[in-house]
Amino acid sequence: MTGPLAGVRVIEIGSIGPGPFCAMLLADLGADVLRIDRSAGAALVGPNTDFRAELLHRGRRSVAVDLKHPDGAGVVLDLVERADALLEGFRPGVAERLGIGPEECLARNPALVYGRMTGFGQNGPLAQAVGHDLNYVALSGVLSLIGRQGQPPTPPLSVVGDFGGGGYLLALGLLAALLERHRSGQGQVVDAAMVEGAALLGTAFFGFAQTGAWNPERGTNLVDSGAPYYDVYETADGRWLSVAALEGRFYDDLVDLLGLPADRPDREDKTGWPRLRKLFADAVRTRTRDEWVRLARDELPAWRRCSTWTKHRDIHTTWRESPLWTKTGWCSPRRHRNSAGPRPRCAIRRPCRASTRNKRCGTGA
Repeated sequence: MTGPLAGVRVIEIGSIGPGPFCAMLLADLGADVLRIDRSAGAALVGPNTDFRAELLHRGRRSVAVDLKHPDGAGVVLDLVERADALLEGFRPGVAERLGIGPEECLARNPALVYGRMTGFGQNGPLAQAVGHDLNYVALSGVLSLIGRQGQPPTPPLSVVGDFGGGGYLLALGLLAALLERHRSGQGQVVDAAMVEGAALLGTAFFGFAQTGAWNPERGTNLVDSGAPYYDVYETADGRWLSVAALEGRFYDDLVDLLGLPADRPDREDKTGWPRLRKLFADAVRTRTRDEWVRLARDELPAWRRCSTWTKHRDIHTTWRESPLWTKTGWCSPRRHRNSAGPRPRCAIRRPCRASTRNKRCGTGA
């Protein structure tokens, strides 16, 4: 099967989090991605060593190379000669010390797009600092926006820094560089920093704050759990429903469905939000989640069940073939795209288990 990136050859230096996610996106789009793991005894880098469930590693082959071996850099550089892009997630300076930095790689292949994924970027006072997703999101300013009123900022899943602001932005940068190379014939280095990517994802809210449309106090705005009609409520069976009735007509439909009293506070009066929230909570708790789903009309966007990862067989996403299901029963979301042809395979592949002694393995990547 083919995809829009069919024929594009990518070398992925094994890492965790945003690097594999970026490579997964490229593989999903049809790129031929070869993952270089650090040694034959560590085919997977990360907490999950089960190939059947390691979803970030799907859609590509892998080869084990000891990058500290005298021949390790040579193996990578041989592969680079026939590659279109390379991506790595080392701390700044490590790739250079291993002999596979941008200078060495671009000397072998001037048309190579060299992607670099770090927390703070390749230069600056924090370039060598150690951190994780939460640190990057905190420094970006986005973490200060997330949480309930009067409560500390709520650590989100590592989707804001690692994956959204990291791997996704790196993939976008690589694609832009490949497009530019198509015109100029020249490769370049893509410096992707998670702290900058996380800040980029918060652009709209920073803009709202500058115009006075966003209150800097957490949990007091329309879409940060401040408004009672944009929140999550518990049902009678201990499950959850998301409510997002921002538009007036959808709000009216929702309060009719819930049977709220006529003397309820006005939705625009923030002083009445605490009482309105209690009315919502009490009403939702009178029925089970599935009962509410059956009562609600499909055209009511304010009303959607809160699915769990292990119970994500939703009729809509299944119809659109959005999630893939592994043999072990795990959901594997993927980027949906309209395509004139078949979608690329998203299989999870086992490594070819080569080593630096076998320089020929993977050279067809």
